[in-house]
Amino acid sequence: LPLSTERDVELAAERARAAQVEWAALPISRRSAILLRFHDIVLARRDEILDLVQLETGKARRDANEEVLDVCINARHYARDIARLMRPRRVRGAFPVLVGTEVVRHPVGLGGVISPWNYPLTLAAGDSIPALLAGNAGIVKPDVQTTLTALWVRERLLDAGVPPDVFAVVSGEGPVIGPAVIDVVDHVNFTGSTPTGRVVAERCARRLIPCTLELGGKNAMIIRADADPVRAAAIAERACFANSGQLCISMERIYVQETVAGAFLQEFARRARSMTMVPHVGWGASIGSLISQAQVDRFVAHVEDAVARGARVVTGGHARPDVGPFYVEPT
Repeated sequence: LPLSTERDVELAAERARAAQVEWAALPISRRSAILLRFHDIVLARRDEILDLVQLETGKARRDANEEVLDVCINARHYARDIARLMRPRRVRGAFPVLVGTEVVRHPVGLGGVISPWNYPLTLAAGDSIPALLAGNAGIVKPDVQTTLTALWVRERLLDAGVPPDVFAVVSGEGPVIGPAVIDVVDHVNFTGSTPTGRVVAERCARRLIPCTLELGGKNAMIIRADADPVRAAAIAERACFANSGQLCISMERIYVQETVAGAFLQEFARRARSMTMVPHVGWGASIGSLISQAQVDRFVAHVEDAVARGARVVTGGHARPDVGPFYVEPT
């Protein structure tokens, strides 16, 4: 794929700002109809985008399907509710009866979305849908590993009736093109690591523009003594291994009351062993691959570090190149 330059980003922003004026002038009902049509197109071409997401990310089809459903739910919800959300509303003034205040909502202008590789459809489209409905234009910079999915989103938005210059996709490495996007937009939506989030926030602060950040976490699952260990293990399986663990809200540590720890561990390990890895596009796998060799190397390093510090591998723990590129065992 060709990579964008800083000048490409500037040109995309210039065209988007010019197109945003007419887009914002459309009746809200018109923009809603366009995004509802986008919803229908995504559903109609569901198999196509499922294939593409799997090919770019290696994730299991059931995880890719969650992205399709998420985007469709977002499109339908906001398209139906945007008129209410944008409606002016009166609030009490400083001196009730004597003074009244009306809140009127206007589009911000040009929004920038910097999206990661782990949920390329959800985070390229889902963050853009409400912004477009509110009358904004948008520029999306996806991760270079999942650029095709973002380009597919743009094509489907154009099919639905969004003017071509209102929604742009630029491609390139984050440290190169990310700052260029931040420098030309009025609001930034960033999903990614905490260190990069700090860089984004600092750059936005220098321009005095707002940003929305969804960053890394270290989420804990707590299993108390009165929990059913079998049911808890079923929940933990999805909580830990959804999208092969490449999920900002996945459970990364589990605290278990000692009285149920043995039963939980036995059932959790059994479920991990029974997960299926199928290295092809289509249904049938319960877990997919990781995104890259770099992630595989990180997985191996985590396991080796844990064992060196006293952990015991109950099941899994190895990369599985025999299954396919970037596969690792549920561990």
